[in-house]
Amino acid sequence: MTLQKLSFPRQHARTQRFTLGAPRAFTVSPDGERVIFLRSASGTDRSNQLWVLELTADGSPKERVVADPAALLGGSAEKLSAQERARRERSREGSSGIVGYAVDEAAELAAFALSGKVYVAELRAGTARALPVPGPVLDPRPSPDGRHVAYVSKGALRVVGAEGDGDRALAEPENAHISYGLAEFIAAEEMKRSRGFWWSPESDRLLVARVDDSPVKRWWIADPAHPDRRPTEVAYPAAGTPNAEVRLLVMGLDGTRTEVVWDRARYPYLAQVHWSSAGAPLILVQARDQRSQLFLAVDTESGTTRTVHVDEDPVWLDLFAGVPAWAPDGRLVRIADEGGARVLAVGDRPLTGAQLQILAVLDIGESDVLVSASAGEDAADPEIGESHVYRVNELGVERVSEGVGIHSAVRAGGVTVLVSTALDRPGASAQVMRDGKRIATVATHAEEPVLSPRVQLTEGGAHRIPCAVLLPTGYQESDGPLPVLMDPYGGPHGRRVVAAHNAHLTSQWFADQGFAVVVADGRGAPGRSPAWEKAIKNNLVLTLEDQVEALHGLAGRFPLDLGKVAIRGWSYGGYLAGMAVLRRPDVFHAAVVGAPVTDQRLYDTHYTERYLGDPSTQPEVYAHNSLLTDDGLSEAADQIRPMMIVHGMADDNVVVAHSLRLSSALLAAGRPHEVLPLSGVTHMTPQEQVAENLLLLQVDFLKRSLGLHA
Repeated sequence: MTLQKLSFPRQHARTQRFTLGAPRAFTVSPDGERVIFLRSASGTDRSNQLWVLELTADGSPKERVVADPAALLGGSAEKLSAQERARRERSREGSSGIVGYAVDEAAELAAFALSGKVYVAELRAGTARALPVPGPVLDPRPSPDGRHVAYVSKGALRVVGAEGDGDRALAEPENAHISYGLAEFIAAEEMKRSRGFWWSPESDRLLVARVDDSPVKRWWIADPAHPDRRPTEVAYPAAGTPNAEVRLLVMGLDGTRTEVVWDRARYPYLAQVHWSSAGAPLILVQARDQRSQLFLAVDTESGTTRTVHVDEDPVWLDLFAGVPAWAPDGRLVRIADEGGARVLAVGDRPLTGAQLQILAVLDIGESDVLVSASAGEDAADPEIGESHVYRVNELGVERVSEGVGIHSAVRAGGVTVLVSTALDRPGASAQVMRDGKRIATVATHAEEPVLSPRVQLTEGGAHRIPCAVLLPTGYQESDGPLPVLMDPYGGPHGRRVVAAHNAHLTSQWFADQGFAVVVADGRGAPGRSPAWEKAIKNNLVLTLEDQVEALHGLAGRFPLDLGKVAIRGWSYGGYLAGMAVLRRPDVFHAAVVGAPVTDQRLYDTHYTERYLGDPSTQPEVYAHNSLLTDDGLSEAADQIRPMMIVHGMADDNVVVAHSLRLSSALLAAGRPHEVLPLSGVTHMTPQEQVAENLLLLQVDFLKRSLGLHA
């Protein structure tokens, strides 16, 4: 292997997949004069700074740093609490410095946590300072009027004046199992609710989540490389076991406290919270089986709730970013599965149809709703791998974004920041628009990759499965058929076939090692229709069938050697890779199985029960959808194929027990395999050397296993 080929793995690892140096986490001020965002100083710098782009009318747009961690910490190393590390793991945050911030209503004051302390930044003046409060601090957020900052420390919800005065606890934990103001594991990992408190529009009260994790079973995650260290205790709600108990309280700055009342026995999941000046606090609560949910308005004086809307679905109900929320005129804004389509509904009226698959609500304006959406089942063009930004109102739908790609947006004060990726250029561009015209571009410091993917987006098989096919750089038809590497995620929530340059870099690098790489998003993957996503209910094995269908459907159009087919994947993709060689060795000849879920009973409640139900009432469903059971391998074929199992020993999401039990079952069945344990690595692989060498070791294994020359 040449030094040139070695350069991409090192660059890919050092730049954290080319995310460092790219601007992100945009906020637009309501007056349209400022865009706030995070960005590190270079494509290899992990430490994010807080920036402001000035858009004042009397001069050209100008960027300036508002808060620099290096200056604020005086050059000392950043210190993270165990709780902060856990929060970052839930959000898959691998960078450092300022990784998140919150602003007041006018976007004049920002608050953020850095090295366990609360900092506030005056966004106009460009000054930042620490507040003298007890730490370690989590999730500081200014009140809408900018006079206070609420934050969490040691499980207590506290409030301090923006000048550092009057610090006090509004709620302190009664014991070690209780916390105020934090999202529990399930909310952060599966519901994408990372918050646990919300300010009132008047800045005088907060809605605060109270979490009691004492019912949750305890697991212990050890670091075998350091036997002198105690195992870490983790409250992990595995499928079929108790969840944390979550309540919601209205807390006044004057010390008053009122509990919000709803049928928590029937609807235990607090999925979403919205509090704006357009109406009463709005909460979305979900039944444990996720087939019914209530939209409730909260009376903040009494704590009682009234039902605004009820959703029911015989399969399951999904959660979406940006909803539920009130429109300025008081109507409910939601995303719903109606008439076989995923639509935007305002009040009682759906405003979109089956031409679009609504993905998220981005902003709710006086006269329209800004959404992101992909092409639906009735779209004239499938727009494979694309998603766009649209303005929607009673008069119709208007596309805002242009060009083949993945687009999203942030909007306020007549200004829109449109973030776009494309296949023909690296990274993402952030265009600042006013009245439909570009007025600025937010600079990126991300590195340019040393290779460019040659992606062909297409469909494969009778189900028209979205696929991306990548051949080696310089490949010619006369070179003949190529060994195949299937490179999927292939499961719910994970869309891998996307019209984005950087998303296919690793796949192209594998292609340049001599493979035809195929990425397929089968049933269960998001982006097409509710029926497409929900087809996998009780049958995750369909996702493997679709990988086979895509492979065979592409074989007549691309140079695929079906006698040499390997598969690699991580997380759900690892589960899929393991199942591929165990159950379909007639198709797949080798697999790299990364951080796989092997026994579905060992994964968490909200995710697993959505797809497979309750393990106590459907044990046969869990056995069919697991790679192993208490009796050994599940439904494995007789033919044995090479398998490399890779797993981080510190993973608290897909715990290493999944891979260890798989290895034991393989050994008991007399099946040779390789296990690569990653000491100190979580579900992410942020360490540069680990990330780099993982790619190199996978190629070596795949070539050995398929009988290819090195």
